[in-house]
Amino acid sequence: MRSSKRRLLAVVLLLPLSFGSGSVLADDPAATAFVPQTLLQLIHAPEVQKELGLQPEDEKLLAMLREIDAPWWRSRNLPADEQQGVVAELEKQFLARLKGVLTADQIKRLRQLEAQSQGTRAILRTGIAKAIGLNEKQRQALQKICSETDRVARKLQSNPDDRSAIEQELATARDAEQQKVNELLDASHRVALGRLIGKPFDTTSLKRIYPLAPELIDSGEWTGGTPTTLADHRGKVVLVHFYAFQCHNCVANFDHYNRWQQEWADQGVTVIGIQTPETTAERDVTLVRIAAKEKGFEFPVLIDLYSKNWEAWGNTMWPTVYVVDKNGYIRSWWQGELNWQGATGDKTIEQMVAQLQSESP
Repeated sequence: MRSSKRRLLAVVLLLPLSFGSGSVLADDPAATAFVPQTLLQLIHAPEVQKELGLQPEDEKLLAMLREIDAPWWRSRNLPADEQQGVVAELEKQFLARLKGVLTADQIKRLRQLEAQSQGTRAILRTGIAKAIGLNEKQRQALQKICSETDRVARKLQSNPDDRSAIEQELATARDAEQQKVNELLDASHRVALGRLIGKPFDTTSLKRIYPLAPELIDSGEWTGGTPTTLADHRGKVVLVHFYAFQCHNCVANFDHYNRWQQEWADQGVTVIGIQTPETTAERDVTLVRIAAKEKGFEFPVLIDLYSKNWEAWGNTMWPTVYVVDKNGYIRSWWQGELNWQGATGDKTIEQMVAQLQSESP
């Protein structure tokens, strides 16, 4: 697969946890580096929006998400420390603007859900630790064992071909971390934590946790169909795939794209190609159009001559397929050949499409 960057997964920083007007439980970066950041994921979930009493697709919230989502989505490609800083700043901006959209009680509840979604690691946050009576020695002991779990997790990411042994090592590390939490928290700690995070809410089953898909940037050059936008297809599931016609890994996916177009065009599913060039030939609009016709593309292809869409999506690999739901949110993506070395990416995407087709817009 052609790839201009290596995608990194990272632990990200958290912002101060606020409960009620004027009450801020401040965090220090050294502690919160171990805590997963979940705020932006949560606010995208319709279940969370309902819990907060927001109307579906609230226009004020959508306007905020459109501004935050693009840089948040692109930040996934940054090294861990840079990503932490970018996401922390985005959350800071988002929370500041939320005051004009949500009430103090709604913001309080959102922060409670955030703490719940972070699991037991939420107690590493300075404000929470102090509020429940966890002392500094106890926090340091927990940080130490969390550091070991994260080390093994990074090892797994960097050694995907040796998954079995490392996954067992990671499971052991996670068990040890949970055991340490059980040792540190007594009954009084647990009661205080329960009061702090509020009524239990299941954050583990949320499905829509990714951003709104970036709108297509029209280069003025298309083939295989009429120019279009993602907004034109609200109410439909959209498959957006990035390719380059001389990329052999991309070519290996073409039959799947054509089959999806033929099978789903009348079932509320849209296929859109984005041809982003790398070679000189791929920058020739005439050659791009000839190749699309030869491959039998009957779906619209945006010829991304200056890589504007590649950059907007933070794409890093040819080919990549994104699954966008009826409301315009990214729900899944697949990098590389769909059937590379026995992979079943086509089936994974088809299962996701079937799920999204059953959802109400």
